Formats: sequence, C-alpha cells, structure tokens
Amino acid sequence: MADQAIINEVGLRDGLQNQPVTVDTDTKARLARLLVDAGMRYLEPVSFVSPKAIPQMADAAALTPLLPQGDHLHYTALIPNLKGYQLAKEAGYPTVALVLSTTDSFNERNLRMSLEQAAQSCEAIIAAAREDGIATRTYISGAFACPYDGPVPVSLPQQLAERMFAAGSDEVAIADTIGAGNPQQMKAIMAPLIRDFGAERFYVHLHDTRGLAAAMAWEAADLGVRKFDASVGGLGGCPFAPGATGNMATEDLVYLLESCGLNTGIQIEGLREAVALAAEATQRPLGGRILDWMASQEKQGKTPCLW
Repeated sequence: MADQAIINEVGLRDGLQNQPVTVDTDTKARLARLLVDAGMRYLEPVSFVSPKAIPQMADAAALTPLLPQGDHLHYTALIPNLKGYQLAKEAGYPTVALVLSTTDSFNERNLRMSLEQAAQSCEAIIAAAREDGIATRTYISGAFACPYDGPVPVSLPQQLAERMFAAGSDEVAIADTIGAGNPQQMKAIMAPLIRDFGAERFYVHLHDTRGLAAAMAWEAADLGVRKFDASVGGLGGCPFAPGATGNMATEDLVYLLESCGLNTGIQIEGLREAVALAAEATQRPLGGRILDWMASQEKQGKTPCLW
C-alpha cells in the first residue's frame, strides 16, 4: 500500500475569507459536496470570527449543518480567541485551529494582541479544549517571514511550536502565510522539530506567492510530514497579510504527492468541477498548473495521462 498523505482543504475558509465577491451559504455547501465527492476527507470550512472583520465568514454557524456528513469526514473550525472557541464548540466541531503569529506586529493586526498575549490566549484555549475533549491544531503563522517585519529567525517558530506542544496542542502547523519561504528554510525549521516531536504531529500550510510552494511541500514530505493544507483552485490570501496570494492549489498538491507515490485518496478529475464552481462563485479565473496542462492535452485531442 502506498504511503498515506492527508490534505486538509482550506478553500472554503482561507480561500474565501478575503474575496471581494460574497459567496452565499448554499454555494459554499455545494462546493463542500463537490470536494467530498472528489475524495476530500479533511476540510476547514469556517472560522468563527467577527463578521465585521471578515464578512465572508459571517455564515459559519449557518453553513455548518449543511456540510456533508459521515464518520469518514473530519472538520476543523478556525478560531481567534475564547469566544470563537465557544462558538465552534456549540457548533459541534471536533477540532479547532488556533493562530499564533511570530511577531507582535502580525499578532496585533490579526488578533489585536501582542505575541505574548496571543500565546497565552492559545494556551488558555488549548486547556479548555482538553477539558472538553476537542482536538487542537495551532498554526505558527508567518513562520518564515512576517508581512510587516520581514524575515524571522528559524528559532522563533521552533520555540513557539515547542511552547504550544508543552501547553497540550495536539498538532502544530508551520505556516508560510505570505509565501516567503524556501525549501532550505523548511528543512532548517522542521528537521529539529520532527526529531523532537515526530512528523505525525505536524501540518504544513503553504502559499504560492513566489512559486516555491511545491518545492517546499516536497521538502516537508521528504522530511516525513504527511499532513498538508491546500486550497481548491489556489484560492486564498490573508486579509491581515499584505501581499499574500493564494494557497497552494489542492489539485497541484494532489498531483505532486500522488506522482511521487503518496496516496491522497483524492481524484484530480473530480476536483475540476469544484474549481469551476469556485471560479464562478468568486468571479475570477482559478486552477492549478496541472489543470492547465490537462486542458492543453484535451485541446490537442489527447486524454491526459496523469500517472
């Protein structure tokens, strides 16, 4: 059996959160169904945040009961604080994602907290979640560079990851929020953490701003990481991180991992319909490079051979 890899689809949340066109709740539910039909089993469809700050997430509670259901599906809600945690808990999410940025500047714009305040907030949420039997994944945002202060030292995301594990976080995600990292940095950050905590406890979250997301994803996979975030069609970008473009396209990540022998359980052909709906809903062209190649083959009357 091929080595298994998990792709967590964040297009419904990270992909839509800063889009200028409002996507209605029913369309989001349709998109979730298409993604699940394509084989997606892990999804982050909502964040419980202030609707004034991020209007696209105002329907988080309304969308939740419309999502496909099944024991094989794993849903995560992103939360910024204890209030968001309580809303996610009430909505029945079994896993919550917390955000801790690497600098005061980023935390202040994202959470209206200093770095230390944000770390303490995460620790309080993790403690509450452990009491409630809810799993936690803490994102170390801006792990490679801060959108306001520039590059961060390798030791900083490592120290924050260690602190979150000490607080009881089940998983930690190393996030290149603005797509500023490179494979060498990925190895420098991840290798010691994997040695100390095990690769199975880490996610990698990548944006393709400078075209290196695939190289960084493979570096992480080569180190043993098997959990990745991605966004259908390459949708994405952080409202509080100037210059951040879309996440790595789900279809490109599927192709990368599958072509190298890792089994994702996701069908690229099935993702094409999801990409088309996302493009229609956001009124912008979308799609990873693998879809462009498939379309070029079909224009020549050929059947794309992916593997």
